Amino acid sequence: MAVLFMPAAAARESRDRDPQKGNKHAEANATQLDTIQVTGTRIRGGTTPSPVVVIGSGRIQEEGFADLGEVIRSIPQNFGGGQNPGIIPFTVSGAGAQNTNLSGGSALNLRGLGADATLTLLNGRRMSYDGISQAVDISAIPVEAVERVEIVADGASAIYGSDAVGGVGNVILRRDFEGVTFGAGYGRSDEGGLTTREYSATAGHIWSTGGVIVTYKDVTADPIYARQRAYTQLLREPYTLYPGSDLRSGLVSLSQAMGGRAELHVDAFRTERGQAYGAQDNLSNVSIQATPKSTATLLSPRLDVFLPKDWTLSVGATRSKNRLDHAQSITLPDTGAVLQRTQLCYCNEGSSYEVGVEGPLVALAAGDVRVAIGAGRRENSFLEYNQVTHVAAIEGEEAAKFAYAELQVPVLGGDGSGQRLALTGAARYEDYDSFGSVLTPKLGAIYSPAADVTLKASWGRSFKAPTLFQLNRQRMAGYNYAAAYGGSGYAPNATVLLLDGGNPDLGPERARTWTASLAFHPAAVPGLEAELTWFDIDYTDRVVAPITPTSQALRNPAFAEFVTYAPSAEQQAATIAGSTFLNYIGQPYDPSNVVALVHAYYTNVSRQRIRGLDLSGSYGFDLGGGRLTVRGAASWLSSTQQTTGAEFDLAGTLHNPSKLTGRVGTVWARGGLSASVFANYRQGLENVAAFEKTASFTTVDTTLRYASSVEGPLLRDWVLGLSVQNLFSRSPPLHDTTVLTPYLVPPYDATNFSAIGRYFNVSVSRHW
Repeated sequence: MAVLFMPAAAARESRDRDPQKGNKHAEANATQLDTIQVTGTRIRGGTTPSPVVVIGSGRIQEEGFADLGEVIRSIPQNFGGGQNPGIIPFTVSGAGAQNTNLSGGSALNLRGLGADATLTLLNGRRMSYDGISQAVDISAIPVEAVERVEIVADGASAIYGSDAVGGVGNVILRRDFEGVTFGAGYGRSDEGGLTTREYSATAGHIWSTGGVIVTYKDVTADPIYARQRAYTQLLREPYTLYPGSDLRSGLVSLSQAMGGRAELHVDAFRTERGQAYGAQDNLSNVSIQATPKSTATLLSPRLDVFLPKDWTLSVGATRSKNRLDHAQSITLPDTGAVLQRTQLCYCNEGSSYEVGVEGPLVALAAGDVRVAIGAGRRENSFLEYNQVTHVAAIEGEEAAKFAYAELQVPVLGGDGSGQRLALTGAARYEDYDSFGSVLTPKLGAIYSPAADVTLKASWGRSFKAPTLFQLNRQRMAGYNYAAAYGGSGYAPNATVLLLDGGNPDLGPERARTWTASLAFHPAAVPGLEAELTWFDIDYTDRVVAPITPTSQALRNPAFAEFVTYAPSAEQQAATIAGSTFLNYIGQPYDPSNVVALVHAYYTNVSRQRIRGLDLSGSYGFDLGGGRLTVRGAASWLSSTQQTTGAEFDLAGTLHNPSKLTGRVGTVWARGGLSASVFANYRQGLENVAAFEKTASFTTVDTTLRYASSVEGPLLRDWVLGLSVQNLFSRSPPLHDTTVLTPYLVPPYDATNFSAIGRYFNVSVSRHW
């Protein structure tokens, strides 16, 4: 399983090698898409100064990816933490609330900055947020409808606005499918669990002025229980390492030209997913079981009007929803008695409206100076609703108006010398009704001193608006003894008020980004491409709960700025007002005994520094009557964080990205037959609390695929596939968990390593 950094030309080669396109016009339509839709710029036919990861549908198939979640988890620039189905739920593993499986979805998490700091688009349009963290579930899009995925691992707020700090991923749908394909698949883990049954149907038709594609997919997967793995057998039932799930997903995408003067595009999908997973709380000897069900929908029309002199007017709108009904019960394992049952709805809605124009300003010797300008409005809402008590625990909404401009100036080129220089500039202004306005610029350059080499460089500003959960979460004032928060030397009856929860005064998180890349694509060696990228991100004003753990609030000097000592009665009253008062000591509240106020609510206080290198390469050549392609990608990452006190490492520590990740392999294709073998590597992680380092994790994946070209009504247009992930059944590296959490939890880092083991999958499809 993996994907690599590669230029668009190589991506088209991989995509167009798909032996079951089902359309004689695919090449022409794909070329048109590459001209019009380029992630990272709004200029038609333009280029971005940031490197782009491109994954075509042909590669998705030849490397055996079953959905877009598997695609993104294979990219070295992406971190598997955040919202992903293999992450341990209930936040008991020590990985933090930011790393937990709530909805079963899969979210991009570039550079490990958080799923809410990477923007995910569908045909250039935003999708609704998922759960409480403002992640976006990319796996809700049926992979059968995907033409390609483009990922810009660089700040892109100047183009797209909030959330594009780590970068942006754009899923581009097929416009070129002709006929009907039915498919089925079956997979299971060699060690038990995750038995998967998959059925899909895809239909499409192209006519002289447009086309349509319709897909439907049904997938059911059994859970992996802790008892099915030797290293987790101490965990008692019903502990699950990977949830059971069922998914039903449908999508429609329509394109229609209107008299040669306009084109209408409409995309719509609906995905329903159910999960079942459980855990055991060994401190209180209770079982926790959850059966969340999520529904994601999207409707996105866009009209492109072709104006005189090569100008285009685009008008678009998007409406999306994501509803997560999270049912959870806590029972006594011996008797089955129910101690608590909750049913919460995490409901997200989003809408946007946008109008823009793009076209040439002036013609230069090297080409046209082109500009794109536009404006629009975006709205989001979040509701956490208790379906048992019928009370809204959190309710928030937000609106933002925006305007943008982008300019691309060709300075050199067009003279046949191979030299090329283009300068780019973009800026975006957003005005939020919560915290105010933000202006994010970006400057870049693309330079080719010769046809064999391309240099790119960019500088920019990006931002992320605080989540509606962070802004609107209920404030809680906890009343407890000073000793509970690390206080010493106080009277036995000395107490503390700890204020926790949301903060309506939060501002945006801000980042400064630099990237520079060198791409080598020598004409003298056809099929050889390589790219080296350096990146640097200074990410400030990150929103965090500043005191972790709260048991050290009065003991650790680094937390002093968040503590008010000897508070007056008026200060205490202001703290309690509007908050839910939680009395943990069972004694009447007495203001005279309160020795401190601890401000532990969300605050713009953290800073992260992220630096690193990406390296990729590919070389394709003819061999044995077919085509052999060797390709690989790796990413080295250094990231640190400073909230209060000293700076500490993130990358290379548990529940954070590995410092070094990579994938290298080869694909051989001949006619309808393709075979691929890839090795994946993740460097070991420091368990800082236990003064240990885990082993590294290396796995091997292989896929064999055959598309029949035999003539005859019964044998023609069949595709058979066999893939094996983790061929040698490598178990995840283990670490000591006793110093991280009082709970008995799986002894491996599920954000970086997988408990699936060797996994077999067979598939068959037929096209008419």
